[in-house]
This record gives sequence, structure tokens and C-alpha cells, in this order.
Amino acid sequence: VKSEGPKLVPFFKATCVYFVLWLPTSSPSWFSALIKCLPIFCLWVFLLAHGINFLVSHRSASRILAGLIFSAVGDAFLIWQEQGYFIHGLLMFAITHILYSSAFGMKPLHLKAGLLMGVVSSSCYAFLYSYLSGPFTYLVAVYIALIGFMGWRAVAGVQLCNDLWTWTKLSACVGAMLFMVSDLTIALNKFCFPVPYSRVIIMATYYAAQMLIALSAVETRDEEDFRKRS
Repeated sequence: VKSEGPKLVPFFKATCVYFVLWLPTSSPSWFSALIKCLPIFCLWVFLLAHGINFLVSHRSASRILAGLIFSAVGDAFLIWQEQGYFIHGLLMFAITHILYSSAFGMKPLHLKAGLLMGVVSSSCYAFLYSYLSGPFTYLVAVYIALIGFMGWRAVAGVQLCNDLWTWTKLSACVGAMLFMVSDLTIALNKFCFPVPYSRVIIMATYYAAQMLIALSAVETRDEEDFRKRS
């Protein structure tokens, strides 16, 4: 917390700016897109503050940075979702989940966690299915599969026993779960029924998710520092 906390101050300030300004979604503009994306830009800076060499030499960190970049583009598209850019945003976030899954890796496999995540993802899609039509019938299915896979890889990484770096893996796990909550709220609000305080729920869980996933990227850095001290 002492080492990483100060680097996250700009993110917290940018998040406060977003919630204080609370720009109406009915009048999309480049300014509103900037305000919405600003916390994610700050997370770019957070990772870049660890050094270019660190990002280049650690694929997981560089993939999380790439995911944050695609997330910002997706956020911008969703500002104009009523103008027909919702699918573009969906595509950007699908790429984000692929990058995050790759960053979390396939070890340990943890098939039980995968089965559980498969059941949760299938249940969500089964509920949404009757509300979907046209291309969204299969686009949402693919998206849920991708975010469910990302959630599996994040959960699988948590090893509470004999794991010195649990806090970063736990951070990835909680971040992935919050991302799923955020996206499920979007889907319910857009396709099914109005969700009370949907925008607050969506953005609060989304920003928290992205911060926690960005924090998980510093794991390899912490491990190196520990080895040097040893």
C-alpha cells in the first residue's frame, strides 16, 4: 500500500471528478468522453510509472496495459452508444477481456473454478436470452463467454496457501468479479429492464475493477524486489 498507493492518487482524483461532474449521458461529447476515460488514463500512468523496462520484460503487465488502452477506446464508443456505437464498444471490451485472460495465464488450471464460472455465465445468458434479438443474440453470448473465461483465470490464480503474493492475485480476482457485475448491470439495464441507480453501480464497480486489475500487474515487480532483499 505504501509503495503503490501514491501512484494511484491521480486515479482517485479523476474518479472523483467524474462522479462530481456527473455529465448527462443524453448529450454525448468529446468532453464527456474525456472525463469518463480520465481515470483509465491515470491507470495507464500508474503502470508506466513502474518503468518501460518492467512492462517490456513482463508480458502480463504489458497485456494489462493494452487491455486498459482498449477499455478507454470502448468507453469512448459507449458515450455514443445511442448513436449506434454500442457494438463497437462491446468489441473493444471483448478484446480487453482476451488480453486480461492472457495476462492472468493458464496456471494453475483449477477446473472446479472454471466449471463454476461456466455455470454462472450460462445462467446469466439463459436469463438474458429471451430479451435479445438480432445480432445481439450471438454477440452477447460470445461476450459473456469471454468475460466468464477472464473471471475463471482470475479466480484460478488465487492460492491462499503457500503463496507469498496472494494480495495481487486476490486483487485480480476481485477486480474480475466487479467487472462482471458492472457488465451484467449494463446488460440488464439495456436489454431487460431499468435498473435503479444503474449508472452509479456500473461506473463504481467498473472503475474499482480496473484499478484492482491494474494493481495485479505489479506482482512480478514485488517478487523481484523481495528476491533482491533476500
